[in-house]
Amino acid sequence: MKIHKGDDVLVLTGKFRGQRANVEEALPSVNKVILDNLNVAKRATKQSGSTMQAGIIDKLMPLNASNVAVWCPKHKGPAKISYQVVEEKKARVCRKCGEVL
Repeated sequence: MKIHKGDDVLVLTGKFRGQRANVEEALPSVNKVILDNLNVAKRATKQSGSTMQAGIIDKLMPLNASNVAVWCPKHKGPAKISYQVVEEKKARVCRKCGEVL
């Protein structure tokens, strides 16, 4: 999966199409990402012990990684990512403008 935690991404499809957000967590085993303050669902919870309070909480739900694209700051648009060796290290590179992401 080419999207990592901390990346700035653009949502391509779905209810939040056109919105930009940061990746809070990447889940490569299921090919999903959790975005900051997007796709929030209300969930009812029971009290578990004395630490967690019962009630309705906001929970960040994952989006499929194919529905988001990494944002390239150089050409200010979504980027397809390729890999290149830069200074003896593997780096993610924007295919359109060559910017190292």
